[in-house]
Amino acid sequence: MDKLRISLLQADLAWEDPAANLALFDRELAPLAGQTDLVILPEMFTTGFSMRPQALAEPPGGPAQQWMAGWAARLDAAITGSLIIAENGRYYNRLVWMFPDGQSLSYDKRHCFTLAGEHEHYTPGAGRLLVEYRGWRILPLICYDLRFPVWSRNDLDYHLLIYVANFPDRRGHAWRSLLTARAIENQCYLAAVNRVGADGGGIYHAGDSSVIDYAGELLHRASHLPATLTVSLDPAPLLDFRRRFNFLADRDNFCLTIP
Repeated sequence: MDKLRISLLQADLAWEDPAANLALFDRELAPLAGQTDLVILPEMFTTGFSMRPQALAEPPGGPAQQWMAGWAARLDAAITGSLIIAENGRYYNRLVWMFPDGQSLSYDKRHCFTLAGEHEHYTPGAGRLLVEYRGWRILPLICYDLRFPVWSRNDLDYHLLIYVANFPDRRGHAWRSLLTARAIENQCYLAAVNRVGADGGGIYHAGDSSVIDYAGELLHRASHLPATLTVSLDPAPLLDFRRRFNFLADRDNFCLTIP
């Protein structure tokens, strides 16, 4: 494993305007050429957290995913984030992981946010995605998944846990606290990208995109303004910490079951 450079793009998303959001990210991505290995975008990065999938969904391999493939090739870096996908008559809040060679993987958000009615519009996913990339094992999850520690449980021997989110400021204490808890309990690096600004429903998001280490120490945190954070993660201290404090060996032996 070599060091992994990750770039977190915290943005004030234009409400339900894919063209404006892709143009925004075009400006932010251009300076990252040769500077990063992995770009992380927010949840529903083309639209904001919209409950209008009928009007906004694209099919698998649609325009936004083609855009991701173009930038991944140009940067020679993976790009990930979630967007609204329509497939087989259903809608998904789907995280897409785009490799530099144009190959892709996906994860459908398991925990739909019932307080906003997400479960009424989107179909929940049925499994986790473990990505192997440049020697790293990575688990990417989406927003509300953060509240359910069993779903992020490190029984997969991953090194990096990712959350992409539209997490509102009024629950900012939970966001910051749970991110730290997930890093500590799973003995992993954690990168979380949240949006900033008000969405179409007037809900304000304060960002607080964060990079946290395996011991729960905050490495970087963005403010409430749009920002791009690029951080280099070193595997050596992570692996050394796990050898010296092998807490994962004592985890409970049980299996996830999906109803």
